[in-house]
Amino acid sequence: MSLVVEVVRSGFVESTHQARMLAVSADGTPVRAHGPVDALASPRSSMKPLQALGMLRSGLDLDGELLALACASHSGEPYHVDGARKILAGVGLDESALLCPEDYPEDRSVPTKARIFMNCSGKHSAMLATCVVNDWPLETYLEPTHPLQRAIRETVEELTGERVAATGVDGCGAPLFFVSMVGVTRAFRAFPLGEQGSPERRVYEAVTAHPEWTSGTTRPEAALMRAVPGLMVKVGAEGFDAFAFADGRAGTVKIEDGSSRARVSVTVAALRALGLDAPEFDALAVTPLLGGGHPVGEVRLRA
Repeated sequence: MSLVVEVVRSGFVESTHQARMLAVSADGTPVRAHGPVDALASPRSSMKPLQALGMLRSGLDLDGELLALACASHSGEPYHVDGARKILAGVGLDESALLCPEDYPEDRSVPTKARIFMNCSGKHSAMLATCVVNDWPLETYLEPTHPLQRAIRETVEELTGERVAATGVDGCGAPLFFVSMVGVTRAFRAFPLGEQGSPERRVYEAVTAHPEWTSGTTRPEAALMRAVPGLMVKVGAEGFDAFAFADGRAGTVKIEDGSSRARVSVTVAALRALGLDAPEFDALAVTPLLGGGHPVGEVRLRA
């Protein structure tokens, strides 16, 4: 049975969102499952740690903040933009090599669009850097048949334990691999459980040490990671979330109608189902609704 997130305004439930959720214990045993978690899903940017892992395995040399940025759906803050440019400059490139779409930073602080502001520019910069290291073509790095994308697909299939059922095109133009929530949860467990110094651990340590670099200063996924040291969270478009904790507890969330406003409430519920909690969770689990500039309701998981 799916979970339900309610949008309550002035005491009236004006909308609802159905949600799938899977939470597994440290040994991988399901603790809570709601909805068809075995069905195919579109994890969108929740797959970025797996993409970064495929790049590390292919010779990319990044760690710390810049590796976190390679996993990011960032807000286009100045440090994100500077970091993407640094990744490119490290291999003798500039932002003209990027093939992601032009966009504004999230806060619309600049009047013109640019590829470097697009939330996936850290990943694309890392993809280009991986191509330079391997002497792979730069102009076609987004094609599914490119050596880079084949290496990433192999990594996705290894960590999820599933064959990619279908390949689509993500919002940034990169190949998007369709797998199940069970597979994504299995994959996320591999990051904290990787051996010290392994590519998996490098990704996990970069993301958990620099949560703002994978999202943004005021983003809820960064707040969750700051609240629970050792927690790795990666958001995806269309209401997807994936997470893993230091001991292997992990989970995934999918809002069926793609609503981002319902996602955090379900993610907090999944974390709590696994015994993870923090004082900040109460505020994150409920999103206020405004009327006339004042709180008049909230988005919350139905009890």
